[in-house]
Amino acid sequence: MIIPIKRNATRKVDIGKLTIGNYNPIAVQSMASTHTWEVEKTLAQLALFERAGADIIRIAVDSDRDIAALARIREQTDIPLSADLQENYRLAPLIAPYVDKLRYNPGHLYHHEREKSWRDKVCFITESAQRHNCALRVGVNGGSVDPKLQEKYLNDLASSMLESAYAHCDLLDSLGFTNYCVSLKDSDPYKVILLNQRFSAQRPDIPLHLGVTEAGMLPGALIKTRIALEQLIGTGIGDTIRVSLTLPSSEKAQEILIGKKIIDDIYHGLVLGNVEYGRGLNIISCPSCSRVENEDYIALAARIKECSNYAAQHRITIAVMGCRVNGPGETDDADIGVWCGPRRVNLKRGRRLLGSYTYDEVAERFKETLDAIIRERS
Repeated sequence: MIIPIKRNATRKVDIGKLTIGNYNPIAVQSMASTHTWEVEKTLAQLALFERAGADIIRIAVDSDRDIAALARIREQTDIPLSADLQENYRLAPLIAPYVDKLRYNPGHLYHHEREKSWRDKVCFITESAQRHNCALRVGVNGGSVDPKLQEKYLNDLASSMLESAYAHCDLLDSLGFTNYCVSLKDSDPYKVILLNQRFSAQRPDIPLHLGVTEAGMLPGALIKTRIALEQLIGTGIGDTIRVSLTLPSSEKAQEILIGKKIIDDIYHGLVLGNVEYGRGLNIISCPSCSRVENEDYIALAARIKECSNYAAQHRITIAVMGCRVNGPGETDDADIGVWCGPRRVNLKRGRRLLGSYTYDEVAERFKETLDAIIRERS
């Protein structure tokens, strides 16, 4: 029996054409790793993210030439953009006309103009957001907490982060600005769970952006991220996510693909309201034991995965099995099944055998079958 997940009833936050919170689908985002001033490279990466299914993309804006580039970028894409203010909050009015959300880190408000209070700086940012219809994200990070709060709580990092988040939320609310979300991130997934559970219990109305920051490289980063996201999303907490991976620019779209896969896995087969979850491509394959009669099976499985990438948003199950002992039965429930013999590979659609092909031929026949299923379901 599938027990539906009861999500927190947070208020809605509008981020351009995207709305989060208030039971809307969990949004997946990433952050561009190109230099923003390199317009063509940045646009190319944004396009990669969008093709992977990104709902919102964050970019860093640190200088006048970044701002000039941002204006050109905005003209060429309508995907919701979030700008990272980094340490210079004074750029907010120059950036806000071109983005849908401004993200600031409370701990970074102490690095410039120390004679001014953080409250005055937040008021300045909020005024820009209100004028240009931007959302805000209060991004509290375990590596850059308000130094006064660190001193107050000594070794209790969680309490210092939570007090910072509560104080900023209270200020924004007092200004009549409610179009904001909060993130509480750390590199330790168990701290991330604790922080977001405690915050959600105190402020269940505020949408939360989830993620394990500085998660590292695959596969460890994926394990850390899943630990946190499954515990939180599985109990109804979270409205947007980011999977943070150490990857070259050309591979950063994996953050989006993996994020969507995690959500699909958690919600697999559920229909909540009018939103259907579990829509992603599902590829299953056997662990290549001693029953495999041709080691080309491993290369074939990788080839099939690669030529299925374009179908990532379709709810299709593909089974790739390496032997004739379990292969016939274990592919029966898949939309497309492939099971391998010593010299030939059997291709199935559901329980129907389509034919037997050489290892070199089967990938093309597989692709034709996948294309046919997508056409029929469109």
